Amino acid sequence: MRYQKIGILCAGDTEVLPFLKDLKEDTIVKKAMLEFHTGTLCRTPVVVLFSGVCKVNAAIAAQILIDHFHTDLIINAGTAGGMCPNVRLFDTVIAEKIAYHDVADDILTEFHPWLSSIYFPCDCALLHIAKQFGNEYNKNSVHRIHFGTVVTGEQFIDNSAREKIIEAYHPLSVDMESAAAAHVCYVNHIPFLSIRTITDTPLQEGIDVFEKNCEQASLLSEKIVLALLERL
Repeated sequence: MRYQKIGILCAGDTEVLPFLKDLKEDTIVKKAMLEFHTGTLCRTPVVVLFSGVCKVNAAIAAQILIDHFHTDLIINAGTAGGMCPNVRLFDTVIAEKIAYHDVADDILTEFHPWLSSIYFPCDCALLHIAKQFGNEYNKNSVHRIHFGTVVTGEQFIDNSAREKIIEAYHPLSVDMESAAAAHVCYVNHIPFLSIRTITDTPLQEGIDVFEKNCEQASLLSEKIVLALLERL
């Protein structure tokens, strides 16, 4: 399975930095107040950027990756907050399906894009490759790769909000961008995968914890993305 050009979309500058350090033949293209870095990773043509935090920023970046750079796969990489007791600090969650936790359920099923459920599915072929790698990774790493549901919304999650989200969606992790990028890929018929490493959990939470762990989590996310690129 070979892709002509892969978009790697991160939310923040710390999350994208490991990719930029490894990027070969880096050329910068500026559009919509964003910097798109074109080059190669693992001998694969890529476009790498950070969009800024939150859904609209991620959607803008994803649509430009498709329209201007003609990417035929988008990977959303970086960090996330853990929502499940089995998901620990520096574990990585690869999404099987993604939903907004702050959008009414009928918005996307009764109106464009008329989803059959509230979830955007991630690409089955990519998930198959990722799960093969995940089995190897979990045998040899102190940290684990998990596969399951991810949710997106524009808020840092406290305990009261966490309980409601868990009851409604049973997610492994939460972030502020993945569903928006998946949404754009869905309507454009572009394969999508979200690979995010955990910076904080229900037992270890808060902005300070996130900031303390963001750099290491970003490095781990990039390591897993590169391992998957080698297998595509």
